[in-house]
Amino acid sequence: MPVQIHPTPNPNAHKYTASGLKFSGPLNASTREEASKHPLAARLFALENVYNVFLVQDFVTVNKVAGAEWEDVDGNVVGIIEKFLEGG
Repeated sequence: MPVQIHPTPNPNAHKYTASGLKFSGPLNASTREEASKHPLAARLFALENVYNVFLVQDFVTVNKVAGAEWEDVDGNVVGIIEKFLEGG
């Protein structure tokens, strides 16, 4: 199943779901240090224009800076999640 992108009430946040995403506990990362606690969070947080990553249960929420375009951010996020799910 491909990564699904879901808009949220926050125009600067998207929720991502995919078969195989499962997290043992929640992680809300708003700094590189916090993101370093999980390899997926660290990769997502390293993206330009991403300022928050939230991993919980079976989905990921990413917050982008207000001026960034979702077209750019979504493609990068989906690619990182797909690679993570493939074991990379």
